[in-house]
Amino acid sequence: MTRAERLAAILELLVGAGRVDVDEAAEQFGVSTATIRRDLDHLADQQLLSRTHGGAVPNSTSYDLPMRYKTIGRHPAKAKIAERAVSMLWPGCTVALNGGTTTVEVARAIATADALHSGVTVVTNALNIATELTVRPFIKIVVCGGVARPQSYELVGSLAGDTMSQLTTDICFLGAAGVDPLGGITIADEAEAPVNRVMVTQAKRAYVVADASKLGEVAFFRICQLAEITGVITDAAADPALVAAMRDSGIEVLLA
Repeated sequence: MTRAERLAAILELLVGAGRVDVDEAAEQFGVSTATIRRDLDHLADQQLLSRTHGGAVPNSTSYDLPMRYKTIGRHPAKAKIAERAVSMLWPGCTVALNGGTTTVEVARAIATADALHSGVTVVTNALNIATELTVRPFIKIVVCGGVARPQSYELVGSLAGDTMSQLTTDICFLGAAGVDPLGGITIADEAEAPVNRVMVTQAKRAYVVADASKLGEVAFFRICQLAEITGVITDAAADPALVAAMRDSGIEVLLA
């Protein structure tokens, strides 16, 4: 495990357990207690946690990991989902992407898709996606205004929503924190949800791109109900019962 992977794992542990103990973390990750202390000090310097005697606790009760620490988990599954999503695109199409680790993979797959090199338009409220794709001459980037969220790099607020409401895209690939037959499509942050909802409603077709760990989860704020999207693209590890329930609700479920 690299240090970057260990830092991400420590933060995930912090979110799940509500605290990190130096001795327990050292044993779990197979490193010395001194290494864990240095890791915790590094994360505390970035204001990602608060140090305590013998460990660390979150900075707040509504803890949200910055995007750069979310990119490691379930990467192979997300890459397959992205590949499946991009196979649905065609030259000259317009595609909307919100922020998220899976939509970042979709953006990277667009950039390397030979079939799209004659031109494609990407509409996004995610600064990192826009930055990554701007250097590709065959991709036209449309970015809304708004207030930037450092955790997700998404632009949010009324300016972002107003801009997105004036655009109609062929297809939207939406990242989400939770996909549930009853709870709908949900996200952790209430500021991102309204902009994401506009992206869904303004697209001719809207697919949620989410790995199997997101299925059956319900996050804090709803983007839309399941019936308001066209389908879900997930990976082969998806719970068959959840897949069946989503299909029974009338939406398309694609397994990558």
